[in-house]
Amino acid sequence: MGSQERKNYFGEGVAERYDDSSSEMFDPAVIEPTVDFLADLAGDGAALELGIGTGRIALPLSRRGVTVYGIDLSGEMVEQLRAKPGADQIQVTLGDFATTRVPGEFTLAYLVYNTINNLTTQDDQVACFQNAAAHLLPGGCFAVEVGVPQLQRLPPGETVRPFTVTPTRLGFDEYDVASQGLVSHHYWMEGDRLRGLSVPFRYVWPAELDLMARLAGMTLRERWSGWNREPFTSESRKHISVWQKDT
Repeated sequence: MGSQERKNYFGEGVAERYDDSSSEMFDPAVIEPTVDFLADLAGDGAALELGIGTGRIALPLSRRGVTVYGIDLSGEMVEQLRAKPGADQIQVTLGDFATTRVPGEFTLAYLVYNTINNLTTQDDQVACFQNAAAHLLPGGCFAVEVGVPQLQRLPPGETVRPFTVTPTRLGFDEYDVASQGLVSHHYWMEGDRLRGLSVPFRYVWPAELDLMARLAGMTLRERWSGWNREPFTSESRKHISVWQKDT
């Protein structure tokens, strides 16, 4: 599926409040180890963020001296990025990050915060790995932050799991196990009005991602449960995986 066909779920209305709705992800305790990890992988080379969004990671990574490029489908999200200090140092291309190519050679490509799941078919996720590898120099790395599917934490016989319950916000994931699909439902109050948004995703297992990487000519280098390199275990809720392009 190309960028002309993929629906933009992060358009007008969503983009303007995205940073506020994800405010916990802007905590320095989250940002700093993420940037440290990625800057170490990039070294003296350039980095490409797939799904750059409003620049939550790209801007501080750029301030660390890394040359950062980005791809994003949502012009509205990129407008939010462009309004921030330092955005003039980042070149962004509008398009589907599974297939869109940008000029240059990179030592690092990366996806954060479950963005790989925005690609809702296996073919699209495979294409994304191939696209990342095509941008990398030999020995370059592709890093992905994504949740481990939480099927074992679903109530018996149920397909719905809440992830946010507050007086002003409600969120729950609705799983379709047969298709490895889920829909994240978000509800929030704006004044005295209840607003809502439902976004489809495709959850994916670590071993499946490893195979996608191998198909793209990359090999698993490391896997952790957090940006501080916490060990990945059977109890981990997410993983940061790094695949290296074969030389």
